[in-house]
Amino acid sequence: MASPLTPPAPGALQIQPLFPVALGQVQLRPDPLDLARQLQVMLALRGEAQSNPDPGCAWTGDLNGVWQLHRHPVFAPLLAQIAGQAQAYLGQLGFDPARVALHIQRCWPVLGEPGQVVGRHHHPNAHLSAIYYLNGDGSGRTGVLRCWPLRQVNELVPGLAVGHGGPLSPTAWTQPWQDVAPRAGLLLLFPACLDHAVLANEDEEELRCSIAIDFALTAAAAAPGDSPPEYLAPHPSQWSAITEDGSLPASPP
Repeated sequence: MASPLTPPAPGALQIQPLFPVALGQVQLRPDPLDLARQLQVMLALRGEAQSNPDPGCAWTGDLNGVWQLHRHPVFAPLLAQIAGQAQAYLGQLGFDPARVALHIQRCWPVLGEPGQVVGRHHHPNAHLSAIYYLNGDGSGRTGVLRCWPLRQVNELVPGLAVGHGGPLSPTAWTQPWQDVAPRAGLLLLFPACLDHAVLANEDEEELRCSIAIDFALTAAAAAPGDSPPEYLAPHPSQWSAITEDGSLPASPP
């Protein structure tokens, strides 16, 4: 149960934050040899491609057939570590681990050459998204991650938060976006519905390297005779795929 708001002092205006977006941040410590192997594999998977396909767009594996990086043996230990952090993130949000199941839907590399970007988007097919950085020094030179609020409720008049000479100045309550600078070993976790983009890589000598992960939440597998809760999709192991001719597989005995 949420704590009640602290009452303000008499006569004083007090602004309190409500309904924050949960941006999880974990600084992992990658082994240099593992990191070198991971970068080598990512570059080999990209091959001769340089963009996606517009020259101004970074190469992303999900659009190029490379979307199951979590099944590659070089990345499996890292993804297991990331999955553990994702479980911890759910725990801090208040999820009961016995009543939900977390699944990796897809996992793909993102390689940004100098000048390249990733346009504003979100991941409507997922529930939780993560980004892991293989390089970056925290300066943001290789391109920051920019996140936007779902709605600017504090701007009062829609559209004023974007500026353009309007009467509203950016403050902690009306800032139009939030930037996060890449740093080697940094893991970010955030709701998949959050709009985000990658600004241009301004380092002429550095390739921006990251891994993106989409997670889905379902109910835990229901025991015989039990039913999954209606607010979550049933566990995928209890789904039935319909064949091309419209038939269903035989029911289990």
